[in-house]
Amino acid sequence: MATKEIKTKSLSEMKDQYIGKAGTKEREEYEYELRMDVLGKMIKSARQERHLTQEELGKLIGVQKAQISKLESSANSATIDTIIKVFKALKAEINFNVKLEDTFLELT
Repeated sequence: MATKEIKTKSLSEMKDQYIGKAGTKEREEYEYELRMDVLGKMIKSARQERHLTQEELGKLIGVQKAQISKLESSANSATIDTIIKVFKALKAEINFNVKLEDTFLELT
């Protein structure tokens, strides 16, 4: 009885095949959206851990509940200033990593 070899691919290989190679516009857009989705989930998780409603968090930083809802569902329309305000209001530490060509900066 012949056995069939199962071909496996890494996640990176699957992204290359179905989304686009690293550095392409499609791949960059995908990675950006993924990061924004993760950021939104982090905001929601931190808010819930602090036992705050969206409305309460909005009042702490001076925005409407709808803005908090938008941040949590996808933070891609938020300014860095708003994101920093949110995490400060949640008493959560936030760090940004910035890579400029061959230089790596960490902002805390």
